[in-house]
Amino acid sequence: MTEGHINTLLEAIPLPAVLIGQGERILDANARATELLGQGIQGRHFITAIRQPTVLDTIEACLSDHRTRQSRFLSSDGGQDTTFQVTCSHVETDTGPSVLLCFEDITPLEQIGQMRRDFVANVSHELRSPLTALLGFIETLRGPARNDPAATERFLGTMQVEASRMERLVKDLLSLSRVEAQERVRPTDSVDLIAILRTVMHATGPILKQANVSCVFETDKEQLFVPGDSDQLQQVFTNLLENAVKYGGHDRSVHVRVEAHQDHPALRGPSAIVTVADEGPGIDEVHIPRLTERFYRVDSHRSREMGGTGLGLAIVKHIVNRHRGRLRILSESGQGSQFQVILPLEHGKSLP
Repeated sequence: MTEGHINTLLEAIPLPAVLIGQGERILDANARATELLGQGIQGRHFITAIRQPTVLDTIEACLSDHRTRQSRFLSSDGGQDTTFQVTCSHVETDTGPSVLLCFEDITPLEQIGQMRRDFVANVSHELRSPLTALLGFIETLRGPARNDPAATERFLGTMQVEASRMERLVKDLLSLSRVEAQERVRPTDSVDLIAILRTVMHATGPILKQANVSCVFETDKEQLFVPGDSDQLQQVFTNLLENAVKYGGHDRSVHVRVEAHQDHPALRGPSAIVTVADEGPGIDEVHIPRLTERFYRVDSHRSREMGGTGLGLAIVKHIVNRHRGRLRILSESGQGSQFQVILPLEHGKSLP
């Protein structure tokens, strides 16, 4: 195989590829490899171009026994770390036995694995606290407080709170799992957004009353139809309204505003915009990009006290994504918060 043939073959490989030949020098590398390892690596000893001990050991072993091996190569562009799986394979060329290195970017797989590990760790942490409390109370009730009615009543009340917390967490985990499984399947039913919002406000009436919060509904529409899943959209707006009540503060107002746009830039088409705004302390902008992450809380202690599981906005995000919509969070410290859900209007119907 001539030098020209080698270069043509390497350029045809859809991965960074390097060919190492006799004298342990780099015979050739395709454009993707030179972008990764640097220009002018042809003709150099492979140690000077790669410089990562685990990969170097893999190459030397492959040169020695001609067996295919794999290793990891770590790279960084200054902003993000990238992980490559390097496959070293023996090939025969005109110059003799050689080793072909192919670099496969597995960063997304590594990130998914890390997300899974973080998720399991967070779930374990969220469940461990109430379980520890329950076990402690049970031990106390069977021991020192066995004949103490007042302590028994107090402990049973706390146990109910902790058990309810675990129940909410399991319920939200199941809900998140279902939503993620359906996220790629776009809803096709036609639902009236105005009717859904009125149902949600009626259902959250007791929460509003308990917190002495008034809900102001602002819209000039009688009906507004979107393609959607009625139950899931109710879940979205129930979550946003309850959050506005919990974190907006007592004795204040929550505003629910519905608008329709002929050509909203977020969706590039006819859209319905639902804004849930509170009059609370607001959210520092540093937290806003992470609010929809699982178990991310601005104030963990306060959230747990209010019964939050840390999954509500993650569920909202996935439901909105399933509806091909957008979720916007606008807030400043001391200025309250606005959560906007932008949904495409039903195709084929004129703007109300």
